[in-house]
Amino acid sequence: MNSLSILSAFLIGLAGSVHCFGMCGGVVSAFSFAVPKGGKQWPYVLTYNIGRIASYALLGAVTGYFGSMLERSDTLGGIPVLQTISALFLVAMACYVGNWWRGLHYLERAGSKLWRHLRPLSKSLLPFKNPLYALPYGVIWGWLPCGLVYSTLTWSLASGSASNGALIMLFFGLGTLPALVVMAAGVESLKKLLANAKTRQIVALCLLAFAVQMLWRAYA
Repeated sequence: MNSLSILSAFLIGLAGSVHCFGMCGGVVSAFSFAVPKGGKQWPYVLTYNIGRIASYALLGAVTGYFGSMLERSDTLGGIPVLQTISALFLVAMACYVGNWWRGLHYLERAGSKLWRHLRPLSKSLLPFKNPLYALPYGVIWGWLPCGLVYSTLTWSLASGSASNGALIMLFFGLGTLPALVVMAAGVESLKKLLANAKTRQIVALCLLAFAVQMLWRAYA
């Protein structure tokens, strides 16, 4: 694990966050109704995102630990094979973001079976009585079925340890933060830019570049 891997995880979150507008935009918009009347929205947005990113880090730790067990047992042929799987998922994510191929949609549909049981738990926290209520709300919404998250989790799988997996997902989550803050702030010009079809194509090409880099590092 090195600083380049952490930076790459952050950049993947930042690049792929255009996907967040479709997946999480409704959640952020709902804050205006969940926040007590006359209350400031920012504390709730902050604690929500802390909870969401904490969920990502936990998932990263679990997949990183599982990957380390596979590596030690040499079940799948070691780290290069796991990195190849991660790269292929990034390719699939690039195709998803660029609207070239929607294969990850089926993976999200599979994840929705678990989500149906978790989502009702978040409704019990609404409306928020104070910003702390947004923390567990964010933890729950961190499990929202998302191809971008699933793709990055495969990278955690190839990270070699639970701590490395957690770090990858932590910095990935921090990379998605600017897009969600933009949504919460209602900055229409930036929202239009990030949702623009050309922007999505550029982001998709960036994700493809990350996939190629991962393959090169696996077999170099």
